[in-house]
Amino acid sequence: MTLSDMHAIAIDRPGGPENLHLRHVPIPRCGDTEVLIRVAAAGVNGPDLAQRRGHYDPPPDASPLPGLEVAGDIVARGKHVTAWQVGDRVMALTNGGGYAEFAAVPAGQVLPVPDGWSFAEAAALPETWFTITQTLVMRAGIEPGMTVLVHGAAGGIGGAAVQIATILGARAIGVVSTPAKADYARRLGAVATIDYTSENVADRTMALTDGKGVDRVVDIIGGAMTRQNIAASARFGHIVQVSTLDGASADVPLRTIMARQLTLSGSTLRPQTSATKAAIATRIRADLLPALSEPDFVKPAIAGFPLARAGEAHHAMEARRHMGKIVLITPFGAATPS
Repeated sequence: MTLSDMHAIAIDRPGGPENLHLRHVPIPRCGDTEVLIRVAAAGVNGPDLAQRRGHYDPPPDASPLPGLEVAGDIVARGKHVTAWQVGDRVMALTNGGGYAEFAAVPAGQVLPVPDGWSFAEAAALPETWFTITQTLVMRAGIEPGMTVLVHGAAGGIGGAAVQIATILGARAIGVVSTPAKADYARRLGAVATIDYTSENVADRTMALTDGKGVDRVVDIIGGAMTRQNIAASARFGHIVQVSTLDGASADVPLRTIMARQLTLSGSTLRPQTSATKAAIATRIRADLLPALSEPDFVKPAIAGFPLARAGEAHHAMEARRHMGKIVLITPFGAATPS
């Protein structure tokens, strides 16, 4: 490997985690409006698994390598970049290519690492926090005093939704599958939890809200859960669909949607424009980032894997037993004090 090359994880062909392999590839060029980040850690997310399976192609101008969020330090910046300096500790939403030792990222998608956070902890934030800020905050318009039903509340997306809702003055009810995950969701800020393996989600939600229902729903499940989300929603409620882990189609009771004047919206983050992603970053920095530096803020649980063991990390993600986030640690990250 030369000074112009780096280690990165490539997808040899669509399929299982065994198709992820460490390769020597060129270090990406830093464009005029980009920064080049020496990656210490990269988050593992659902879209990475979908890309590996061949179900989520990168946009035409994006890196074909997997990885949508990183943390590290800036080693170069484009000639039009003024907001960042070489040496800054940052976390960033990438357009791909995060599973690598270096990543070129549009400067507008970069945020400072919160005070007191390690690179591994910071790498767990961008993809999920950008997703929830785009959907629950900017599109669904969450407001103080609202109640939010959050599926997968002990995972990456759900955990971000619980914490963002709490920061903005809303009350989060977490849907989980085990007592340990319920405890973790409460530590993140959930005011109550529902175990979907033993409780009816809609019935329990109505009991917890005195029959009113919830104002917002963040769902990663899809399929049959959609009917329960609708039944659990209050009038003028808004269901945010960010993934479909258990089914891409649903039998929807349209009359209930009409009677309660509900909204069901869906979105994906990766195809959004750089301007949209920069606007999301601006919102995070203004309204959410200060809370992350508070000494009592609960950081996500982290399970770390060396970059070369990305396949094992994907296996762990697919098992759906972990809490918090899974991150890949580069040699630079392993050598950096936490």
